[in-house]
Parts: sequence; structure tokens; C-alpha cells
Amino acid sequence: MEVLCRARKWGNSLGITLPKDFVIKEKIKNGEEIIVDIRKKRIDLSEFFGALKGAKIDAQKMKDESRKIWDM
Repeated sequence: MEVLCRARKWGNSLGITLPKDFVIKEKIKNGEEIIVDIRKKRIDLSEFFGALKGAKIDAQKMKDESRKIWDM
């Protein structure tokens, strides 16, 4: 079974929280030992390609706005 979790600061360490529906489905109890297979989530670039298709973006204006932020 695979579930998406987010690592969060927990004292001087990182911890993960299992979603409640996953815990119920897998019948995980407090204090029970479980095996966790850690893998970083891969970014799906197909979500980004074409995201701005049809948007009217002036490249020069975008560059000028970016430069304002960089010069701060």
C-alpha cells in the first residue's frame, strides 16, 4: 500500500504523519511497529508543460517585474 505523506520538523528531527483514513484502512494501532519504504516524490513535469498555453504574457513585462524583486 502506498500513501503520500509530508516530512515535518519535529524537535531536532523530521517526522511524518499518516493520514487518518490510511491508518483506519490498514488497522494501524498506536505503538505498533510498521515498515516504511521511503522514496522522494518525483515531480511530474507533464503537469507544468502547457499550463500557460493561451495565456497572454508579455515576456518583457515579466522580466521587468522579476528584476524589481531581484533588486530588493
